[in-house]
Amino acid sequence: MRIALDRDSQTPLYRQICRFLEGQINNGGLAADTRLPASRDLAVSLGVGRLTVNNAYAELESKGLIYRIPGSGTFVLQQSPAQPAEGVAAGIESLPAWQQALLDQPGKSAAQRQDELIESARSAGLISFAEGGGDWHLFPQDDFRKALMTVLKQDDARVLSYGDTAGFLPLRQTISRILVSQGIPANQEQVLITSGSQQALALILKQLVPPGECVLVENPTHMGFIDLCHANGVRMLEAPLDEQGMLIEAAEKHLNSGRVRLIYTVPNFQNPSGACLSSGRRRQLVNLAAAYGVPILEDDFVGDLRYKGQAQPALKALDKSGYVIYVGTFSKMLIPALRIGYVLCEGPLYGRLLAAKHSADIGTSTLMQRALDAYINVGRYEACLRRARSVYGRRRQAMLTALARTMPRGVTWSSPAGGLFIWLKLPEPLTADDLFVRASAAHVIYTPGSLFTPTGAPSPWLRLNFALHPPPLIESGVQRLADVIRRVLSP
Repeated sequence: MRIALDRDSQTPLYRQICRFLEGQINNGGLAADTRLPASRDLAVSLGVGRLTVNNAYAELESKGLIYRIPGSGTFVLQQSPAQPAEGVAAGIESLPAWQQALLDQPGKSAAQRQDELIESARSAGLISFAEGGGDWHLFPQDDFRKALMTVLKQDDARVLSYGDTAGFLPLRQTISRILVSQGIPANQEQVLITSGSQQALALILKQLVPPGECVLVENPTHMGFIDLCHANGVRMLEAPLDEQGMLIEAAEKHLNSGRVRLIYTVPNFQNPSGACLSSGRRRQLVNLAAAYGVPILEDDFVGDLRYKGQAQPALKALDKSGYVIYVGTFSKMLIPALRIGYVLCEGPLYGRLLAAKHSADIGTSTLMQRALDAYINVGRYEACLRRARSVYGRRRQAMLTALARTMPRGVTWSSPAGGLFIWLKLPEPLTADDLFVRASAAHVIYTPGSLFTPTGAPSPWLRLNFALHPPPLIESGVQRLADVIRRVLSP
C-alpha cells in the first residue's frame, strides 16, 4: 500500500496514515472486510517505524472503522453510506477549475442515457425491447468454450501477448474469405481488426473529419455514431429516410454545399429504422461520392440478417474508385463480449488507421481473436446465420402480428425485411420520451427515438428490438405497450 506522507508537516505521521485510511474507508475505496496490511509490512513499505502504524491502526479502531482478529489480521468494518472524507468539502465548488470547466461541455452520451433508462426500469417481470443486439443465448457457448480451451492448450504463451496490431492473420484471412463469399472483394492485407465496430467508427471519424467539420448522416441514425460526433466536435448534416433508405436528393444537396467530409450510412436494415437502401440508391450514392470526392463509411452491422426478399450488394462491392470504407462486426451475430469488429479499406488510410489503432489500445485481445478464428470458418458462419435467420425471422413475424392485433388506431410501424428492429411511430401529441415512464411502470420498455437524432429532441418514434425474446414474451410485451398507449390516448 502506498500512502503519500509529508515528513516536513507538523501533522504526525501516524495521523497522516490514519486520515488517508479513514478517507478511503468512508468513501468506499476500502470495502467492508478488506484485509489491511500487517503493521510490520506497512511500516517497511512506508519507511516508518512499526509503532507509527500501530498508533494509526489504534486510532482507526477507536473510531469504529476497523477490527482485529488475533492471528488473522486487521479488517475494515462495515460503514454507513459514504460520507465526504475529512478536509474535503462536498459539492461542485470544491473541484479544481479544470474540472468545473467540463460542466459547460456536453454531458452524458445517448448510449449512457439509454443505459440509465434501461436500468431505471429494472424490475421483476420486465420485458425489454430496448437493447441493441441479438439474443446471445443462441450462441453455442459450449463449442466456443472448447475452441477457447484448444487455443490455450495449443498456442501456449502466444495467446497472452499483444500480437499484431492489424489483427491475428488467420482471422483476417477468415474474414476476407467470408466477405468474398458475400460478393465483397477483399484480402487479409486490407482487413484491420478492431475492438468492436464502435472502435472502427471512432478511428475512421478521427482520421477523416477534423473538429468543426461536417459529416453527412441519415436521420435517424446509430446513436453510437452520434456520440462519436459529439465527442469529437464534428457537426452532423442530416438526410432524411424513407422505406428505401437515405433520400439521395437531400444527400446531394448537402454534398453540393462543399461542407461534407464523410458520408456515414447503415444501408442494410438501418439502425434504428430498419430501412434498407434500395439497389438504385446504392449506385447513386456511390456515384455521388466519387463525383464530389467524399468517402463513404458503410456500417454493415447486421447486413446478413435478411428474412425475405433479395440481398442487396454492399456499397463496397459497387465501389470501383476506392471511396467506400466498410465496417463489420461479430458482436450482433455472435456475442457482444467478443468485442471484435473490423475495417476493410486500402491505401494510405489503412496505415493511418493502423497507427491510430496502436496508439489507442496496441491491439485487440489476441486471446479472443485466436479463439474466434479457431471457432469460426465460412461454413460455420453460414450455419450461425441460418439459425439466426430462422429464429429471428419467427420473432419478427410474431412482433408484426402482435402489433397489428393490439395497437390502437393512429400507431404505425415499419415492416423490415431483416435486421433486429421495428421502428414505431406514436400518434400526435404523444412522444416516446413521455410515454417511457408509463410503459416502464407496466413492465415493458423500448428505446425512445430522440436518442437517434443529432439534436436529441423529443420524438414520436421508438425502436423495438424483436430479436431478444421468444414469441410468447414478444406478444405479452406488445400487449402491455398497446394497453399503455390506449390508456394515454383515451384518459
